[in-house]
Amino acid sequence: MVHNAYLLIDFGSTYTKLTLVDIENEEIVATSKAITTVESNIMIGFEESFAMLNYDKSKYQIIKKLACSSAAGGLKMVTIGLVPELTAEAAKRAALGAGARVLKTYSYEISSAEVQEINNMSVDILLLSGGTNGGNKKTIIANAEIIAKNFKNIPIIVAGNKCANDQIKVIFDKAKLNYIMTENVMPTLNEINVIPVREKIREVFMQNIIKSKGMDVAENFIDDILMPTPAAVLKASEVLSRGTDKVDGIGDIIVVDIGGATTDVHSIAEGNPTKPGINLKGLQEPIAKRTVEGDLGMRYSALALLEASGEKLISTYYPYEEIVEACKYRHDFINFVPETNNDIAIDEVLAKICTKLAMNRHVGYVEIAYTPIGDVYNQYGKDLLEVKYLIGTGGVIIHSDNPKDILLEGKFSSQEPTLLKPKIPHICVDKYYILSAMGLLAYDLPDKAFRIMKKYIIDKLED
Repeated sequence: MVHNAYLLIDFGSTYTKLTLVDIENEEIVATSKAITTVESNIMIGFEESFAMLNYDKSKYQIIKKLACSSAAGGLKMVTIGLVPELTAEAAKRAALGAGARVLKTYSYEISSAEVQEINNMSVDILLLSGGTNGGNKKTIIANAEIIAKNFKNIPIIVAGNKCANDQIKVIFDKAKLNYIMTENVMPTLNEINVIPVREKIREVFMQNIIKSKGMDVAENFIDDILMPTPAAVLKASEVLSRGTDKVDGIGDIIVVDIGGATTDVHSIAEGNPTKPGINLKGLQEPIAKRTVEGDLGMRYSALALLEASGEKLISTYYPYEEIVEACKYRHDFINFVPETNNDIAIDEVLAKICTKLAMNRHVGYVEIAYTPIGDVYNQYGKDLLEVKYLIGTGGVIIHSDNPKDILLEGKFSSQEPTLLKPKIPHICVDKYYILSAMGLLAYDLPDKAFRIMKKYIIDKLED
């Protein structure tokens, strides 16, 4: 009997990873990976990986091939907003949730020096926001005029004060720019609206970016390149947490994804205060939140990790001088694979630090304000104290003999009581490296994607 299968492809920055899924039996048939070859022909690495995919070709018929990509630096964006803590931050969160690498965020009217800075970057999409609906529109219109004069070849997404849209349309049409308008990323003060922006970013990614990355050669073989890889991981996390129209999700989750260049954290949770008497302050958080720490990575960012952590923190895990030398070596040789017990131990120390610092930055915190009527407790960001599952992915976690020890660094600590990290989460590992693949599958078959993730990640949790 021949079974229908999906081939799910992740053109990663380092490896092209393939996952073959039996969609009838909801099983992972085989996985493989080979070095990504974006600089020559993306299909060379794909074909190498496909040749290594060990499965019975007489038993499975591939009926669909879907892909995501973070090759050639992933999706690189610049966001422009009004106030740094408000519309500019809201735009940044929307871009991160769409799987982008946000190179920089600008506020107020951009200057000549900033125009030059953007021109010196390799930017894939520019996200223009600013002003609540009915609020300030002078700044976003001024920035639209600057963009029209200086950035002719960058796709632009407009997600600001809707009262400025008509004027921006005139400006951009006259300059013959490639742009899309969508809903305001912050329609009212402190309220964010990220989903429409995320979808437009994905749309621009599919229509424009694939070709510019040299990915169009893959389109003849693949049915769809749907999204950047981080967006696929976030999509999988949402389906696992919240479920689908037909199946209930498992509840609030956090996913920690440690890579060579960055550590990404995804949380699916409302994040409202779990303790009485705490006031929620600041900009609203998205239920599906992604943060990217570009200075926390195992290889390319190893020296930045060294600087971010500092001697005091590192010394609580391992002799500092040995970590310094190890970070230098890993930065210089990004394809380094640990083989000795000492090298493996150092990689696990670096992974622990990545987990600890990335979680510290992702979660919310409580701040005490002293007033004449007594102490007031204010929460900024998400309260993730009661999150049920902490899931680890990325090579260092998947290949570790001690993944639980790495992920436990993401738990609540009495030494840092103001940081709202999960208290007693179940620790799980994406051992088969399927989260990005399941994010792709979820666009076609969300119920099946959910059940496969539950089978291969949650039901195999480390107790």
